[in-house]
Amino acid sequence: QVQVVESGGGLVQPGGSLTLSCKASGSRFVISAMSWHRQAPGKERELVASLTSDGIANIADSVKGRFIISKQDTKDTVSLQMGNLKPEDTAVYYCGVHGWGPAIFWGRGTQVTVSS
Repeated sequence: QVQVVESGGGLVQPGGSLTLSCKASGSRFVISAMSWHRQAPGKERELVASLTSDGIANIADSVKGRFIISKQDTKDTVSLQMGNLKPEDTAVYYCGVHGWGPAIFWGRGTQVTVSS
């Protein structure tokens, strides 16, 4: 079993910055990638950014140039640095942990609200 815990969400003004963190834990599980997704009210969950175990990052066009995904020194931890935040970035952000099979383990999500 894999436990996934997100942290770092909150309320921020437009143009502000926020950093989310995702920590995965669990025995005998080899991680192939970690990703961030978001779901706004009334919308489908969408991929924001992903990072493979060998360091290949993928950023959605909607956040490219504003968001950065990176691996942290702590084992199995990635962060999502979000800058120049816009009201349309408001959503629940979920971290996904991928193995080498089809399963994805999800965290419970962390709320990000961009509002003045």
